[in-house]
Amino acid sequence: MLDGINPITILIIGGSFAFLTLLIGLVVSIRAEKTEVDQRLDRYLSAGHVIEQSNKERSAALTDWFNQRVEKSSYGDQISKMLARADLKLKSGEYIAVIVLVAFAVGFILFFLAGRIILMGLLGALIGAFLPGIYVKSLQGKRLIKFNEQLGDMLNLMVNGLRAGYSTMQAMEAVSKELPSPISDEFRRVVQEMQLGVPMERALANLLTRIPSDDLDLIVTAINVQREVGGNLAEILDTISFTIRERVRIKGEIRVLTTQAMYSGRFLSALPLFVMGILYLLNREYMQTFFLPANNTPIPCGYIALGVGALFIIAGYFVMNKMGQIEV
Repeated sequence: MLDGINPITILIIGGSFAFLTLLIGLVVSIRAEKTEVDQRLDRYLSAGHVIEQSNKERSAALTDWFNQRVEKSSYGDQISKMLARADLKLKSGEYIAVIVLVAFAVGFILFFLAGRIILMGLLGALIGAFLPGIYVKSLQGKRLIKFNEQLGDMLNLMVNGLRAGYSTMQAMEAVSKELPSPISDEFRRVVQEMQLGVPMERALANLLTRIPSDDLDLIVTAINVQREVGGNLAEILDTISFTIRERVRIKGEIRVLTTQAMYSGRFLSALPLFVMGILYLLNREYMQTFFLPANNTPIPCGYIALGVGALFIIAGYFVMNKMGQIEV
């Protein structure tokens, strides 16, 4: 039924529809009036503060409507947590729109580069759909490492503040003002949540959701236990600070020793794709033999060879990554 339809026409129509929908959503969102609550929050956030806004925002804009539909689902909740951990100022619906646009763009480019083969276009779309997730995971990992490296300085600052007579909230506020990002941003958010009436246990639990760090979990547990049973919080945090500093030092040494294995796995995994791309540009007819049927077989043998090769590449990548992961 689709034989008479030009694939290029389908791609152009789909891309035009996606672009038009995104453009309408952005225009409606920009022109939507702000409520009084939004204006007050804007004045509060003018100094660079960041707060998790309520889901009860005005939903007149098309993007807000789509975001609310997505956020009500379990998948949207997972996306929100993932974006918060990467510190990306995107909503769940906007992130899904980015995935669709990137998948379409990569599939469209690969479709033309591969000589207008629909299968290659679908393969490019599949690859493009995974690219935003890979980028977000990379941001999460870098941010988590940087946060863990700053925990020692944060604990020293809190301990000195508590010994000087500060309350726990005042010590956290000092951390948000004195230390660099990202730890200052996260503790600024914790202080703002408590100032808006959120209990400290809930604010710290939200912090732990955004920063899934074992060291931070230890600190949050110590603060919550001290609030329940009492005790000298400064001494407890001082002891934890020594443990965390030693762990960070050991992790740094291990990361230096395992970097070669990690990058070797990435390079060896990308090398076959790079060689295939070069061969396709230099000798397209040679690479086309992978996609031509042989001996009247329903499925070209080249597809099977490429599929098996892809499985081995993926397996080798994960094995080399697993070899470089050492728990401390």
